[in-house]
Amino acid sequence: MKNARDLFLDLIAANRKGVAKGIYSVCSANPDVLEACFLQAKEDETMLLVESTSNQVDQFGGYTGMKPADFVRYVNGIAEKVDFPKEMILLGGDHLGPNPWQNLPAEMAMEHAKVLIEEYVKEGYQKIHLDTSMFCADDAGDRRKPLNDEIVAERTAALCRVAEDSWEKYRSGKPKPVYIIGTEVPIPGGAQEEEEEVIPTTPDDAERTISITHKHFIQAGLADAWERVAGAVVQPGVEFGDDQVFNYRKEKAQKLSEKILKFDNLVYEAHSTDYQTEENLKALVKDHFCILKVGPWLTFAYREALFALESMEIEILGKDYNGLSKLSETLERMMQKEPGYWKKYYPGNEKQQAFKRKYSFSDRSRYYWPMAELGAARDILYKNLQENRIPLSLLSQFMPVQFYEVCNGQIALCPEQLVHSYIRIVAGIYSRACGLSSVNV
Repeated sequence: MKNARDLFLDLIAANRKGVAKGIYSVCSANPDVLEACFLQAKEDETMLLVESTSNQVDQFGGYTGMKPADFVRYVNGIAEKVDFPKEMILLGGDHLGPNPWQNLPAEMAMEHAKVLIEEYVKEGYQKIHLDTSMFCADDAGDRRKPLNDEIVAERTAALCRVAEDSWEKYRSGKPKPVYIIGTEVPIPGGAQEEEEEVIPTTPDDAERTISITHKHFIQAGLADAWERVAGAVVQPGVEFGDDQVFNYRKEKAQKLSEKILKFDNLVYEAHSTDYQTEENLKALVKDHFCILKVGPWLTFAYREALFALESMEIEILGKDYNGLSKLSETLERMMQKEPGYWKKYYPGNEKQQAFKRKYSFSDRSRYYWPMAELGAARDILYKNLQENRIPLSLLSQFMPVQFYEVCNGQIALCPEQLVHSYIRIVAGIYSRACGLSSVNV
């Protein structure tokens, strides 16, 4: 039986041959999101690609408090809970490079990045996105423009050397890592301001990035590693803001799509594909943007599901009931108490910011769910709905898709399964768009 890494490479090879196959990458540490996605992949009988970013997980703990070894145990534990085979999990590291240490001189930032890469590879991450596109504190040049391509490529090759040496030291005998190069133009996690359109990467820019990186790999004695460079991150023209989605427009990315076939073994990786229609995602896969990153949409669905449950809780128990969970109220209080995760991302007056804290597509609320106060509120919500059965008529009002699934016996009428089903609406869209699911809707 093939492992997840080999299945990943098979999907890429098939896509290059014109088969409408791809893979979606789950970029989230939310336990309910991961469990729902494992359930989806289990039903599809396929692998699952799970990624952590250099901000989420690093050698110091990142904002999740997890080092690479912790994240691996965490993901494997959730998979075990739903009996998903470990060998079908492909762990990826996203934007691995000096990004978290941009305020340091380049030499120091790169030393941190090398330790980061070593830790990721040591703990079994096999899909490594090498991203050195950011300016460090002492880098010269116009910061309104991209960092010089030669500098980026030289640093990328240096980090790849660390990854290869780390594999040799810690993982020899296991499959070698596969690599992703390049970066998207927009800020990861969504646009911050109103825009008219998102311009795709030009074919010439994509070709230059790939060619210069290839040159530096060969110069650094990394010819074998270059054979395992599976994809390049580009901007196909998709993005999202607080309440807007920039849809994929095939005609604007056609020449970029065709350019990748000039390079052996490569496809494109597309970031910020959240909230695209299923048809747009299918078109992206067909056009060789076949590694689709999704993150905020999954936690946005999680938040929607919890808000729907809370609405039912209030309808059942009454708004004056003393034992309500007050989940949304607790979320707002925590976001106000610790504004660091949303303040600079949500411009506007107080009313506009309050709306965005709940409903922005960028979903900065995802950073708050691990907090103990919110965990306690969610536990009360679940307890109230378990002790006071949700009427089917009320379920139909607030969760119509789950109403049909309960009626058909596909899921039980319990809060946890309702939430996972709600998240799987998004996971299912990606699964079908990538040609991984035979289920039609």
